[in-house]
Amino acid sequence: MLVVCQHFWPESFRINDICDFLGNKGCDIEVLCGLPNYPSGKFPEGYGYFKNRRQVRGGVRIRRAFEIPRGSNTNFRIFLNYISFPFSSLFHIPRLLTKNFDKIFIYQLSPVIMSVAGIIVGKLKKTETTMYVLDLWPENLYSVLNIRSPFLRSIARSVSHWHYRHVDKLVVLSEKMKAQMLEITGKSADNIIVLPQACEKIYEAEDHDDNLRKRFSKGFNIVYTGNISPAQSFETVIEAAVFLKNEGLHDINWIIVGDGMSRKWLEAEVTKAGLQDIFYFEGQKPVEDIPKYTDIADVLLGCLVKSNLLEATIPAKVMSYLASGKPMVLAMDGEVHDLINNTIRCGYAGPTEDTSQLARNILKVYSLSTAERKQMGKRGKDYHFKHFERSLLLNKLHDFIFK
Repeated sequence: MLVVCQHFWPESFRINDICDFLGNKGCDIEVLCGLPNYPSGKFPEGYGYFKNRRQVRGGVRIRRAFEIPRGSNTNFRIFLNYISFPFSSLFHIPRLLTKNFDKIFIYQLSPVIMSVAGIIVGKLKKTETTMYVLDLWPENLYSVLNIRSPFLRSIARSVSHWHYRHVDKLVVLSEKMKAQMLEITGKSADNIIVLPQACEKIYEAEDHDDNLRKRFSKGFNIVYTGNISPAQSFETVIEAAVFLKNEGLHDINWIIVGDGMSRKWLEAEVTKAGLQDIFYFEGQKPVEDIPKYTDIADVLLGCLVKSNLLEATIPAKVMSYLASGKPMVLAMDGEVHDLINNTIRCGYAGPTEDTSQLARNILKVYSLSTAERKQMGKRGKDYHFKHFERSLLLNKLHDFIFK
């Protein structure tokens, strides 16, 4: 089986766990990926243009194409990063054509053009290709870059839709996204399934760190874990933090665990707003450390910008939060809104970019007793095990790929 994704171990993406699962199911896997540099923008120790281009991890063979690192995460460097992997991956096609893959699986993050080598190999070898669409393009592009030119939008739309039309089967995150894909591709409904992202088992673990508990033993802890990028609408978070501080709530700790292209901007905005005494930037952490942070959380936080694409998804962050068994407060629209507020009742989801509603929802959780918060989080964890548990979802993925 050939797996194509620009991002792979040692970067922390869920394709790592999917490959582990499929490998344990008996799949012989080769991964075509790029050089690790996300989210720091730098190659980690032991990696470079001429280092560790071929590796084996847990029986998975790894083939790394050339990739320009994201560097300081400027728009120009991200552009170079986005085009370097798809272009260089084309040079691996001749070698891949000498191999007999039964299936090709594309884990499609941004940019969509990371998929091109997998599509070409599938067409030339007449091998069935399945794409898991995590970032719907060009909508995801528009959530990060304000592209107004109708001409440029037309190009982005045509290129993106070409990739979706030229795979055999699609895996999407929601019914709304499935409806979009049916319209874009003209595929039969049997060739597109809805499958939320499975989170790693580690997120279900109850772990604690004595030092963290001591550092944040006083106050109400709001914990955010994940990427720090324009799509997360941290403007909304800062405005809510200012509002709550002005309301006299000085015991709230905003704990940000993660990194990304907007981190420096966010740190500057926090300082500008006079919030540096209540915001804590913990940086990028190994996935194994995340349960130590959810352990100290009174509530977990998630925000997104307004986007038709993002309304059509249940973000991976939400899946991890459910598994942790802690209540959550979200500023998100779409399917996740109804899921959290009505179906599970494990927190409060308000509209995207609605500062006042986000602040009010935080106040609701702040006002609850410890027992009430635990019960709210338990409802989320129970729902996770019933509907979103890793083996349940990944077995469905395996069966769809190989049916």
